[in-house]
Amino acid sequence: MPHYHLREYPLQQGALEIAYIEEFFNEFPKRKTANDIISRLQDREFQILMAEAPLEDGTVVPVSYKVSHELRADETDPALVDLVQRLQGSVAFSGRRILYNWLGATRRDWRGQGHFRALTEEQEVWAVSRGFDEMVVKTKNRYYDMRGALDTLQFNVIKLEASPDVMDAKVYLSKPLGLSVLDAHRSRRQVTRA
Repeated sequence: MPHYHLREYPLQQGALEIAYIEEFFNEFPKRKTANDIISRLQDREFQILMAEAPLEDGTVVPVSYKVSHELRADETDPALVDLVQRLQGSVAFSGRRILYNWLGATRRDWRGQGHFRALTEEQEVWAVSRGFDEMVVKTKNRYYDMRGALDTLQFNVIKLEASPDVMDAKVYLSKPLGLSVLDAHRSRRQVTRA
């Protein structure tokens, strides 16, 4: 069984790392800047995780990442207000803590090796330890690899938002959290906190 090396980052350093690594993930047309990330994550609980792996020459490089944050019913940021409104009827916010998977991807040449699973399992450990009740993620219909990975990780489709181009339809998925979720973990992980 492979052993995965993960790194958890604080806000400033993590924002710079994510802004840099997104340059290697060419399928996303809108990349986030460090300022975008800091603006979104400050004043809320968040987690920035990155999986690292060695190249043939021994150089260690980032190969996958996830950025998640608390999502509240009373958001004030326009993008998050919109997201909460879109989730109404699909996610119960009252008296519950919701974790939103905001950003995440794996480099094409490293897909299928378990890095995203390891990140998700570590994210679940973190979320359960902080009392989150549910994890929510949004993707587009066109991202088949992401949809497949989320299916394997037992996320459930809770809403489909149609679009004139079916490939741009938005797919919202969620996963209830609790100690029983941790029993299904399979990856061996070592986490370094930067």
